[in-house]
Amino acid sequence: MSWEKTCTGPRLEKEKNPDSCYKWHRSGGCNCWFCMLGAVIVTNIDKRPCSEKAMEAGMLCCPRQRQVLFLFMFGGVSLAGSGFGQYSVTEETERGSFVVNLAKDLGLGDQELVSRGARVVSDNKQHLLLDPHSGDLLTNEKLDREKLCGLTEPCLLYFQILMDNPFQIYRAELRVRDINDHSPMFRDKETVLKILENTAEGTAFRLERAEDSDGGLNGIQSYIINPNPFFHIKISDSDEGMIYPELVLDKALDREKQHELSLTLTALDGGSPPRSGTTTIRIVILDINDNAPQFSQTMYETQAPENSPVGSLIAKVSAGDIDSGVNADLSYSFFDASEDIRETFQINPFSGEIVLIVLLDYELVKSYKINIQAMDGGGLAATCTVLVEVLDINDNPPELIMSSLSNHVAENSPETVLAVFRIKDRDSGENGKMHCYIQDNLPFLLKPSVENFYILMTEGGLDRESQAQYNITITVTDLGTPRLKTQHNITVTVSDVNDNAPAFSQTTYTLRVRENNSPALHIGSVSATDRDSGANAQVTYSLLPPADPQLPLASLVSINADNGQLFALRSLDYEALQAFEFGVRAADRGSPALSSQARVRVLVLDDNDNAPFVLYPLQNGSAPCTELVPRAAEAGYLVTKVVAVDGDSGQNAWLSYQLLKATEPGLFGVWAHNGEVRTARLLSERDAVKHRLVVLVKDNGEPPRSASVTLHVLLVDGFSQPYLPLPEVAAAEARADPLTVYLVVALASVSSLFLFSVLVFVAVRLCRRSRAASAGRCSGPEGHFPGHLVDVSGAGTLSQSYQYEVCLRGGSGTSEFKFLKPIIPNIQAQDSGGQSEENPTFRNSFGFNLQ
Repeated sequence: MSWEKTCTGPRLEKEKNPDSCYKWHRSGGCNCWFCMLGAVIVTNIDKRPCSEKAMEAGMLCCPRQRQVLFLFMFGGVSLAGSGFGQYSVTEETERGSFVVNLAKDLGLGDQELVSRGARVVSDNKQHLLLDPHSGDLLTNEKLDREKLCGLTEPCLLYFQILMDNPFQIYRAELRVRDINDHSPMFRDKETVLKILENTAEGTAFRLERAEDSDGGLNGIQSYIINPNPFFHIKISDSDEGMIYPELVLDKALDREKQHELSLTLTALDGGSPPRSGTTTIRIVILDINDNAPQFSQTMYETQAPENSPVGSLIAKVSAGDIDSGVNADLSYSFFDASEDIRETFQINPFSGEIVLIVLLDYELVKSYKINIQAMDGGGLAATCTVLVEVLDINDNPPELIMSSLSNHVAENSPETVLAVFRIKDRDSGENGKMHCYIQDNLPFLLKPSVENFYILMTEGGLDRESQAQYNITITVTDLGTPRLKTQHNITVTVSDVNDNAPAFSQTTYTLRVRENNSPALHIGSVSATDRDSGANAQVTYSLLPPADPQLPLASLVSINADNGQLFALRSLDYEALQAFEFGVRAADRGSPALSSQARVRVLVLDDNDNAPFVLYPLQNGSAPCTELVPRAAEAGYLVTKVVAVDGDSGQNAWLSYQLLKATEPGLFGVWAHNGEVRTARLLSERDAVKHRLVVLVKDNGEPPRSASVTLHVLLVDGFSQPYLPLPEVAAAEARADPLTVYLVVALASVSSLFLFSVLVFVAVRLCRRSRAASAGRCSGPEGHFPGHLVDVSGAGTLSQSYQYEVCLRGGSGTSEFKFLKPIIPNIQAQDSGGQSEENPTFRNSFGFNLQ
C-alpha cells in the first residue's frame, strides 16, 4: 500500500499521518490524501478543500471524492489503469534482494499469481524477477544506479506486470536509490591559472568542477580551498542545476614578490560519511595584459543529422584580441567539457573548427552543450557556448517485444488470446510513429491496447479440417522516410476437436456370398472415414440389432471392429435364406463419441447342391405305377408326364428330360423340356405288351446333377380289358396248353385287379381321413423337400397345361402321393380322329374313382 501526492506546485511537503498515509500540502491551502494499491487508485480524500484564491492561482488540488477506480476495458480484455505502482530498491544490493510482495500489494490471493500466469515484462534488460509462488518481487542482478541512469535523478526503471485470465497489465516503476559509492574526481590533477598582477580584488575565476557519479545528496555539495591570504572559493549554480567553484581574489597580487601560488581545491559530496576529491591549482602571476579575447557571439547554435560522417564540420567559433604580439595569439580548447563531449567532438586549437570524431546517435544523446575557451598569449581567456542539436533520421526499425505467446489453439474456440506483445521505435516524430498489422483474409484479429501493447486473438471459431495450421506475419512499420519495418512470424497449430462423425463411403452396401460357404469366410468390408485427427479419427465398427427379431444375426455374420471386414460365421443355405439385411455402426473414439450408420444387404447365391426330385411317378419303393396305352394310339399319343422339381434356382433348376433306356427303342420318346412321354410311331400287333422306360432328369448346373425314374407301360386293346398278360407268361402259354394258359391268365388278372382296387380304396380312405383330421391342411414331408417345387412356369418343370397339387404325408411311416387332380379341370388330348376329352376322374374296370 503506497500513498502519492496529487497536489502540484512549489515547496511541496510530505508528512506521514497516523494511519501510515502521506499528506501533501502547501501554502495555498490544499491538503491532499492519495492512496494507491499497486497501479489502481483506491482512495483519494481531500482533508480540506482548496481556497478560491488557490483555485484562481491555477493550483491543482484533489477533488472531494470517496473512491476512484480506473479500469480499462477493450474487446473483452481487462487492463490496468493508467496509474503507476512505485517501488524502490537501493543500488548495489545483491541479486535476489526483496523488493515488494506483489500478491499483497495488488490484493491478490496466495496462488492467484500462479494461476493467472503473472510475469514481469520490461523494455530492455530484465532487472527484476517474480516468484509467482510466494508473490515476492526480487532483483535479478546487482543494480548500479550510475550505469543505469548516469546523472539522471531520480533513477527510474519502468516495467509491466502481465496476468492472464483475465488479461491485465499493471504498469509500475522501480526507483533505484543511490548510495555514496563514488568519490568526487577532478579531470586534471593540476590546473594552471594565469592571473595578471593588476587584477582587481573581487575578480572571480571559474574553475573546472569535479565529477561525481552519484546523484542527489550523494553528489557534489561544496568546494573548499586550503587557507591562504589571496583567494577564497565561491559556489555558483549553473543552468543545468549543478554547482561549480569560482576562485575569488581577496588581495592584489604582486608578481615581483611572488611569481606563483599553489592551492589545493577539495570537492565534497553529501554522503554519510562524505567523500572528497582534490586537485592542485597552480596560479602563475603574469605581467599586465590589459585586453582579453572576445568571441563574436557568446552562443552558437547548430544542427547535425545523426548520420553525419566522421570528420564532418559541426561548427566554427571565432574570437578576437585587440592586443598585439603574443598577447593577441589565441588558442581554442574545450572548457569544462565532459568526457562524452571530448570523445565525440574535436576542436582545432588554431582555427576554432569543431569536427565530429564519432557517429552521433539521436536515440542516445539528443543535444550537446559545448563550452569553448579562447586564451591569448598573455593568459587572458574568454568563453562561449556551442549548442549542437542532433537531428533524428529514420535509422531504427520498429521493435516487437513478445510478452506471451501460444502456438496452439483448439478449433471452435472463438476469441482466444494467442499473443501479447509491445512495439516501440527509438526514433522520434514521424520516424517514431508506427503502424501494426497482419495479413488479410486470416481468421485472426489484432487489437491495440495501452502503452503500445497489442493482443493477437482468434476472430471466430477455427476449423482444423479446413486448415490445420496458420502462418501469421506481424508487420510493424514506421511512418518515416524511407519507411522501415519489422516482421515477426508466428506459426499457429489448430488442435482437433471431435466435431465430425465418421462417414461411410456408401450408404448401402450389397454383398454376395455363395451358399455352402466355409465358416469364417470374408464376405466383404465396409469403410468409414473421419475428418478429425488422433483418437477423434480412430473408427470402430459394430453391428446394429436387426430390424427383424427373428433373424439370428449374431450367428450369421461378424465384423472386425478395427477395419470393418465382414465374415460369415456359418455355412449359408440359399434354399433356407436367400437374403438378409442388417445395419453397421461406425463410431470414433472422441469424447463425446460421434457415430454414423450404413445398411448392408447380403445376397446368398445359389449353388447346384440339389439334384432333381421326381414327383411323378412316385419312386418310394411301392408297387410300380403302370401306364396303359391303347394299341390304337396314334403317333404322339401322350402316355404320361414325368414331373420333377429342383430345390435350386436359376439355371441350376432348369431341368431337361431324356429317355435313357427303353425296352423297345424308337417306340416311345420324351420331350426334353416338359417330360412328356409320347408314342413315337403307330403301335402294331408285333409290339410287346409290357415296356420298361428309364427317363433321366438332369439340371443345368455346373456340374450338373441328375435323377432317373422308371416307367412301366402296358399296351392294351382297350381301357376295359381287365388283364394284360406279361411277356413272360405269354411266352409260357405259347408253349403250354391254350386252355390252361387262358385260365391262369384270367385268374391272375382278376386277382391283380382286385388287389389293386383294394389298395387304391384303402389309400383314398386314409388320405381323406388324414385331410379331415388336419382340417383341410396337408403337412409337408419330414425330410428335406423344397416348398416351391410345384410352382413352376413354362421355363420350369411343368408346362401351363400340367400343373398338379401334390401332397406328401409324413408321420405314418409311409409316403403317399396324391395325383391326377389337375389345377386346370380339363386336359385336352389330340388324336388322329379329332379331339377326345379325358376326364379328370378316371374310372377303372372295377368302378373306383382315382383322384
